[in-house]
Amino acid sequence: MAISLAKGQKVSLEKASPGIEAAFIGLGWDIKATDTGVDFDLDASVFLLGENEKLVSDKHLIFYNNKKSLDGAVEYMGDNRTGAGEGDDEVIIIDLRKIAPEIMKLVFTVTIYEAEQRKQNFGQVSNAYVRLVNVKTKEEAIRYDLDEDYSIETAMIITELYRKDGEWRMNAVGAGYGGGLQALLDRYS
Repeated sequence: MAISLAKGQKVSLEKASPGIEAAFIGLGWDIKATDTGVDFDLDASVFLLGENEKLVSDKHLIFYNNKKSLDGAVEYMGDNRTGAGEGDDEVIIIDLRKIAPEIMKLVFTVTIYEAEQRKQNFGQVSNAYVRLVNVKTKEEAIRYDLDEDYSIETAMIITELYRKDGEWRMNAVGAGYGGGLQALLDRYS
């Protein structure tokens, strides 16, 4: 049975899934019945941060143009350009054993591609969630459903995995920003 988090809640991965070594992070969403004249393209990204809460380097941003981390621990499985269909829209695989020691936090984000030009925002997105699945057992261990109504945001920090006291923990963040991906780059660079 998966642990269901609310915004701001944190949980140890070891508590949620004892012995976990690798995780599958699934992100999903639906588009509300609105007509902006163009399709929505939501993009997942992972910021790999050092102790200073900044990107370790430019190569430590995992997204559709840089799909795998230097240490091989984080792999983005591809861009779903429409979000159509049931289940996870985008997936990231994390091998916790391979994460370089200088990486203290992984920040999972979703942004709307060309949101300003397309007049799109997260108020037009519904049923957004993130889930963590233990790769070995194939069991969903943690789930966070974003049930807030976002109206002007074009970038979201969905969740974080971070090291504390020698173990990995998950934090349900659910924070929205204007300014799309650039706002997140400004924050973490």
